[in-house]
Amino acid sequence: MTDTARIRAAFERNVNALSLRPAVGQKTYITKVRVCNGLTCEIEDGPWTLTADLTATCGGNEAGPTPGTLGRAALGSCLAISYMMWAARLGIPLAQVAVEVQADADARGLYGVDNVPAGYTEVRYVVSLTSPAPKDDILRVLDTAEAHSPYMDVFRREQALQRIVHFDVEEE
Repeated sequence: MTDTARIRAAFERNVNALSLRPAVGQKTYITKVRVCNGLTCEIEDGPWTLTADLTATCGGNEAGPTPGTLGRAALGSCLAISYMMWAARLGIPLAQVAVEVQADADARGLYGVDNVPAGYTEVRYVVSLTSPAPKDDILRVLDTAEAHSPYMDVFRREQALQRIVHFDVEEE
């Protein structure tokens, strides 16, 4: 079975399962992050272990990519995967797909200087691909995939964000 056929079969199987039992798709994902050395963070999510850190110039240990790198990677990889999934579903061949995420930021926000927002001021993504399909078909894949991309939605739509604090008080 080709990759495209395998992807399409998995896509169709999941659509059928979710159509029959919508509750199957409703989940709470849990990622645990623990500071272990200065600014270095150990990240656990299911079987995966990652590390995030800041550069030495920011006070970090350079033990892993920055949270910003991981966030941009999440957006870029989610788009690339979505393009391939929807191309398989729609029967439109994509030979190669690459996504470059460009994000403009102002570091003053991170450090509380001049009341500048801490997040990105603009995010762009450049899609490079190879396909024998007509451009209209390719654009239909991109538009459909972007409409259903979870991380495109995270970047596009305001999310509810709730802080819960657990205190472990040390006795002196």
